[in-house]
Amino acid sequence: MSRPVRIEFPGANYYVTSKGNGEKAVFVDDEDRAVFLNVVDTVVSRFEWLIHSYVLMDNHYHLVVECPQANLSKGMRQLNGVYTQHFNRRHNAEGPLFQGRFKSILFEKETYLLPLCRHAVLNPVRCKVVTSPTKYRWSSYRANAGLIKPQRWLCSDTLLQQFGKREKDNRRKYRNFVKSSATEPSPLEGRAAQVLLGSPQFIEEMHPILNGQKVAKRGPVAAKRRRSLSSLCKNVENKTRDERNKIICRAHIEHSYTLKEIGDYLGLHYTTVSKVVNQ
Repeated sequence: MSRPVRIEFPGANYYVTSKGNGEKAVFVDDEDRAVFLNVVDTVVSRFEWLIHSYVLMDNHYHLVVECPQANLSKGMRQLNGVYTQHFNRRHNAEGPLFQGRFKSILFEKETYLLPLCRHAVLNPVRCKVVTSPTKYRWSSYRANAGLIKPQRWLCSDTLLQQFGKREKDNRRKYRNFVKSSATEPSPLEGRAAQVLLGSPQFIEEMHPILNGQKVAKRGPVAAKRRRSLSSLCKNVENKTRDERNKIICRAHIEHSYTLKEIGDYLGLHYTTVSKVVNQ
C-alpha cells in the first residue's frame, strides 16, 4: 500500500505523532525533554507554527499544530533532525532516532480542535503513567489549565477562546472539559482515508488532493506597492494597545508581512503577534 499524500496548505491543522525507531525511547530523562521543547521553540519561531497542545511520552510525542505557512514537513524535518543530533551526541548513539515518517492527521479546526487537544494531554492517563493530567509535567495541560505559566510559544488563546471570552472562566471550563472525557470515544476513530478528520464537506474537499490531483493555481495577483513596516508602524510607541493591534492586523492582512517579520520589527514574540491577528 502506498503511503498517504501529505496535504499542506496555508492555515492547515494537524494532529502529529512521531515514534521512536523500533519503539525505543526518544526521551531518556527530563533533560532530553527540556531540550526537545527548546527545539520546538526554535521551530515555532522559524516556521511560524501555532502549537495548541502537546505531550511528550517516553518513546513518542504528540503535537496539535497549525501551519499558517503550509510548511509542516519542513518544520518536522527540522524538529526531528535537530533533536536527533542532540540525542545521539548525548547518549553516544548513531542512526535514525525516529521511526520512518512522522504521522499526521489533517483535521477540521472548528469541529476537532478541542477534542484533539484533550486527546493529546490525556495520553499519560490512558497509558496509566499518572491518574490525572495535572500530575504530568510534560504536556500542555497544566499551562492551558492556568496551573503554571505557559511557554512563550504555546498558543493557548485559540484553544481557550472556544469556551468564551472570559479567560479565567475559560481555563476552568477547559479543566472541566478534560475531566469529563472518561466516557468519550477517541476523536481519531472518525478518520477518513487514514489521514483526514472532519465533516463530510471537509473530507470531500480534501479527497481530490489525497488522490493526487493538483489544486488549480490562481491567476497572478496584480502587483501593488507594499508599504514599509516603518511607515505602517510610525509612532506606534505612542499609540494605545488597541491602535497597535489594528496596525499589526493591517500589516499582516493587507500588506502580507509575516507574523515573524512584524514581531521582529516591534520587538514582540511571534506568538504574541499571532494572538493579536487571531483575535
